Amino acid sequence: MKRTITKTALAADGIIFILGISLFSCGGSTGEKHDCPEKVAENLTISYAKGLEIINRNDYSQITIKNPWQGADGVSMTWFLVPYEYSPPEGIDPSSVIRVPVKKIVCMSTTHVAMVSALGETESIVGISGTGFIWEQQVRTKIENGTVQEIGYEENINKEKLIVLEPDIVMTYGVGSESSAYTGKLMELGIKTLFNADYLETHPLGKAEWIKLFGALYRKENTADSIFRYIENEYNNLKLFIKDNTKDRPAVLMGLPFRDAWFISPGNSYVSTLISDAGGDYLWSSTKSSVSIPLGIENVYLKALKADYWLNIGSVDSKQEIISIDTRLGDLPCFKMGNLYNNNKRLSAEGGNDYWESGTVNPHIILKDIASVLHSELFHDHKMVYYKRID
Repeated sequence: MKRTITKTALAADGIIFILGISLFSCGGSTGEKHDCPEKVAENLTISYAKGLEIINRNDYSQITIKNPWQGADGVSMTWFLVPYEYSPPEGIDPSSVIRVPVKKIVCMSTTHVAMVSALGETESIVGISGTGFIWEQQVRTKIENGTVQEIGYEENINKEKLIVLEPDIVMTYGVGSESSAYTGKLMELGIKTLFNADYLETHPLGKAEWIKLFGALYRKENTADSIFRYIENEYNNLKLFIKDNTKDRPAVLMGLPFRDAWFISPGNSYVSTLISDAGGDYLWSSTKSSVSIPLGIENVYLKALKADYWLNIGSVDSKQEIISIDTRLGDLPCFKMGNLYNNNKRLSAEGGNDYWESGTVNPHIILKDIASVLHSELFHDHKMVYYKRID
């Protein structure tokens, strides 16, 4: 039975943005579990994601997560995803086997929630780290009625609650090698903990391509591949349209001072790629680093005098908040012209930002938001989803 995947529908001020893909499944409404698995394509390639490798075998899939935290070098973690109806490969450590499709998952990041939701599998979510930061309304309802539990964070994770929940996997991420300490403790308890390194990807499509990992976990490989191909086509077509129809590239400043430093996203970062593809010239596009670069406020200020636009301005909602941090910032030409746009239009009551949630699987929409700021002449009718003007 043919159906349309709509779980990444984005509602904003009465406008619904739908990731509309007609796909074949075993039936049922979006969000239901399906007993009938998809027939997996022989080759589901990974084109953009640098930290993910998926190899499909006859009776199982082999997943390798590469360098899953900042500073990791030569670190790889391999899992074997084995359908319930098959026996694991001989000689494989049972602790590295995950039975699929997974029926219960704990998500340690909002990006994981977005990808589970995109596949219509929110019913499988039983626990989340930071429930207050979730935007997705179906999941918020589950949090409110107690069917999704708060499980804490890293060393403060509630192990007793996890044992009761009995998840098939805990999907986590690592900010450093120390993250492996608490995951090791969970593994000792028999709780399989899978690192997800989507946040380390430097290309917007690299982040989005991690949906293929979730496709493998839910035996929805073809669905995940189709969703990604839609995202890829939308993103690349928009990128080409912008390139073919623009001549000027406005200079872009990003970020906000924190205490005595201004942490700059390097030129090889995810957000720098978005600025470039949207037809902008990021002020620090020539820099390269695997982490944010701390610079003195004075040095940033002098370069920021050339900026035409200022984007991603921390959590501020007004010009006054910016001036209260440093009065000199009010003298920047982009500030005086009112060219200030922040990526915090969609916030939960507790401050969770949907830019970092569903935005992961909607880089094409983020790209259009930014392009509509930098080149408004091309997008007169676009109503921004993740961005808003700061007055």
